[in-house]
Amino acid sequence: MADINLSSVGKTFAGTPALADITTRFEDGEFIALLGPSGCGKTTLLRLLAGFDMPSTGQIRIGARDMANARTGKMVPPEERNIGFVFQSYALWPHMTVRRNVSYPLEIRKLTKPEIAAGTEAALAATGLAPYADRMPSDLSGGQRQRVALARCLVSHPDAVLLDEPLANLDVALRASMQEVFTDFHKRTGATMVYVTHDQAEAMAMADRIAVMDQGRIQQFDTPQTLYERPHNRFVAEFVGRGTVVPVQGIERDESALHAHVLGARIAVQSGNNAPSVSHVCLRPENLSITETGDLRAKVTRVTYLGGRYLLETVAECGTRLLAETRAKFDIGAQLGLTITTPWAFRED
Repeated sequence: MADINLSSVGKTFAGTPALADITTRFEDGEFIALLGPSGCGKTTLLRLLAGFDMPSTGQIRIGARDMANARTGKMVPPEERNIGFVFQSYALWPHMTVRRNVSYPLEIRKLTKPEIAAGTEAALAATGLAPYADRMPSDLSGGQRQRVALARCLVSHPDAVLLDEPLANLDVALRASMQEVFTDFHKRTGATMVYVTHDQAEAMAMADRIAVMDQGRIQQFDTPQTLYERPHNRFVAEFVGRGTVVPVQGIERDESALHAHVLGARIAVQSGNNAPSVSHVCLRPENLSITETGDLRAKVTRVTYLGGRYLLETVAECGTRLLAETRAKFDIGAQLGLTITTPWAFRED
């Protein structure tokens, strides 16, 4: 297994930058998610790690090996990187059985027949595919095909596994079960895994750390909890989780707490080391509670049932859209009092 180091990595296509100055480290054995909207650069970064493309600038190292270096022109081809790749489209050979699809990476390495058989059976068993070993890919469900692609990675004992939106083609129930398959695979193998997705629920459920990307840059690289509770900027605050970013009118600090003037109310806020210069707060549903003597008044404009609770979309008197959760049902048009409780404050450059 191996860690992955990227130093000032950039990639341009026809003069247009797709990635810019990516410098980071994925620790050995981590499950990393690359999260962001379409066109943010996450798949481009994955292709650079796999060796499908050469970086325009910077260096990529996996373990002790220099895999790509734009300055020297060095480029290790994909087949020599010992990296597994799971595609969104599965990329199975349709004319081969499940067993042969899984065994093929060992065959091209020219292992002995007993070694190939032992490795293949172990990978099939680990992914629950032994009963389907003699079937063709066309006879399998989407989830089973994805397991075959995963088994094909597992059989080679890769240093790292790269996954490009592997669940995008599956239905909601199957996606949930396949998330368990991927996390179990990670725990069992200890491989470094880099998982591309635009679905934050997937990233939150599986990843040790998430790199939130936008416009070819990593905006924040943190644990799921830190991303949600302590976003660094407006993009992360709005992209991760539900909530509203609103400006701060003024900051006051006393011995016990930091207070900000938000939407006409003076409230206690949380912040990092840049507390004196915060400019915005992120109001999550859990930061808003419904009380008669609230900090502000708001009108309910939409009600969504979430199973056991309701998500209320409200509009404050100043016109700001706010989200709150409650177990009590409110009608559209109802007037509420909302109390704001210690939201996260940050500096938006």
